[in-house]
Amino acid sequence: MTNRQDHAHINGQPLHPESLMMSYGYTPAWSEGAIKPPIFQTSTFVFKNAEEGKAFFELAYGLRQANPDEEMGLIYSRLNNPSLEILEHRLTLWDGAEEAASFASGMAAISTTLLALLQPGDVVLHSEPVYGGSDFFLKNVLRKFGIEAQGFLPTATPQELEAQAAAIAPGRLAMIFVETPANPTNHLVDLEACAALARKYGSPDKPVRLVVDNTFLGPVFQHPLKHGADVVLYSATKFLGGHSDLIAGAALSSKSLMKEIKAMRTFMGTMCDPNTGWMLMRSLETLKLRMERAATSAQVIADWLRAHPLVARTYYLTHLEHCPAQQDIYRRHCLSPGSMISFDIRGGEAEAFRFLNALKLIKLAVSLGGTESLAEHPATMTHSDITPADQLEMGITSQMIRLSIGVEDPQDLMLDLSQAFAAVGLPKEVRVAELA
Repeated sequence: MTNRQDHAHINGQPLHPESLMMSYGYTPAWSEGAIKPPIFQTSTFVFKNAEEGKAFFELAYGLRQANPDEEMGLIYSRLNNPSLEILEHRLTLWDGAEEAASFASGMAAISTTLLALLQPGDVVLHSEPVYGGSDFFLKNVLRKFGIEAQGFLPTATPQELEAQAAAIAPGRLAMIFVETPANPTNHLVDLEACAALARKYGSPDKPVRLVVDNTFLGPVFQHPLKHGADVVLYSATKFLGGHSDLIAGAALSSKSLMKEIKAMRTFMGTMCDPNTGWMLMRSLETLKLRMERAATSAQVIADWLRAHPLVARTYYLTHLEHCPAQQDIYRRHCLSPGSMISFDIRGGEAEAFRFLNALKLIKLAVSLGGTESLAEHPATMTHSDITPADQLEMGITSQMIRLSIGVEDPQDLMLDLSQAFAAVGLPKEVRVAELA
């Protein structure tokens, strides 16, 4: 049942991922003609005979190489499960990856991948800012395993990044970890430059892996593997799940790297569960529709915010006129600006809180990428474990508000934003400017 059926072409023409999300990797005949895969809610699987069980375990534990056309059979749901295998086949399509693995959360995907590819004494060079959970794992958890994390700021030039890599003792640099666009500033990192840096400082005996968290733009609007990344990570809770009703993660890479990552997943037990896998398959069918609708609305709202007298600055991927280098990365890497907007409200934390407390349609909650629009205060919520001084260096201010735009009518969202701004009131400096 694990064999992938090739229905990816018609008359030699490849089908688009959004078409394949309905059926790829599954044949209705496997399940009494059911048009949708069932949930394989089982912990273990029955072998036909002892010889088959032996053969499956030999492949599962790498005791021998698979014969041509031989795949590892079903053993135990911590190793493999049909619900997850069908999901993982479909996940590969957007990014053009050889293989994928699903996880119990985005942090499970990140932590399992990093622990699989790093060892004591290694150094991880990572972009800043990153999601608060990733930041804590890089700087605090990895340290317990003798792995050092060195951050580079958004203001770092290619020359400064090169100098930082050169200063690391030979053979210690093992990974460049990048989140792009960055959470919550929407700062873009040049993946091609990072890939070139990884190749320069890596060797066959000690490769430097480029690992990219692509959660903010998702697999529809950015494809890091095509720009030199070795591994792509997702919090599947966000756009891939898209309905704020599940927690999951995903990693995608080559077969050889995924073998290492999946082995670590097996022994850490960080796999996704069958029911969540089934829910993710449901969500993948509408992924492109949801993301495109949300991005269309976000563009309208971001432009409206930029012109609002209570907004000091917007952080959106089509508002990069002040930085030609960022515009160039956007042009080369991104297919859309997506639906994540951050902005600085005039004033400070007090004004930001008054605004957030006044919202009605938009919900005050963390997470992103759901059908509903959400708002939060990064400095005191998602990134609160980062010191205020480091936050400022990363571009996270007490004035910053992050919006995740959903699929509601954009006019209704702007109506809600308008009344929230009205509840804040115009700061004195704005009133004086208007009177002048």
